[in-house]
Order: sequence, then structure tokens, then C-alpha cells
Amino acid sequence: MTVEALDHINIVTADLDRAECFYRDLLALESRPAPPPLTQATARWMYDISGRAVLHLNGLDAPRLMDRDMAAGPTGALHHVAFRCVGHDALLARVTAMGLAHRCNEVPAIGLRQIFVADPENVLLELNFFGA
Repeated sequence: MTVEALDHINIVTADLDRAECFYRDLLALESRPAPPPLTQATARWMYDISGRAVLHLNGLDAPRLMDRDMAAGPTGALHHVAFRCVGHDALLARVTAMGLAHRCNEVPAIGLRQIFVADPENVLLELNFFGA
């Protein structure tokens, strides 16, 4: 057995519409219906440019096989979620236009520029731009 890739991140939110708009507007992810038993009222799946459902947004009342107490902290033990991105300047302009608090970083040794920003549920996003 080997891991091929990270499949998706699941974020539980009290406001599906707000979370969906945030990820659509900031990262240009496409929202599509989640499979049953999930409905538009309980979940939204966000797809990347390659058609992968990289982000599952679930409402508080979405059915879950493995539920857990989310009150331990804003994101439990999860520190951040990293997305490999393209279009650094355009995304930084979007972050600024949306009035989002953010930090930028560069790692010249590996040709990496980064933008750090929190989503509406306080999940820290690390947006990575290689070869920039």
C-alpha cells in the first residue's frame, strides 16, 4: 500500500453559503452537488481546475459516519491546509480586494512564494506558488 496523493479536506461550517462563496471567490474552486445522502442544504463539494473534489464543506447537520467534538479549538489539531496554486499576483490582488488579513512569505531556495490567509471558520490556508 502506498499513498498516491492527498484526496480532500473536510471543513464543517455553520454557514455553507459563506464558506462556498469564500472558496469560490478566493481560489476559483467550482461548487458542485455532493452525492446522496448529502444535499445542497447539508454539503457543498468544491472542485479544482482538474475536476477533483479537493474540499468538502459540510453543514453542522450533515450526516457523518465518524463525528467528533469540534469544540477543542477552531480547527482541532489541524494547523493549516496547503494548496498548490498558480497566479500569485492575481490571487494576492483578490485577497487584498476581499479585505482579508494575510501574510506573505518567500522561500528562495526552492522557488516558492506563499500567501497565508484564514477562511471563515478560521482554518489557516497556505497558498503555495512554485517557480514564481
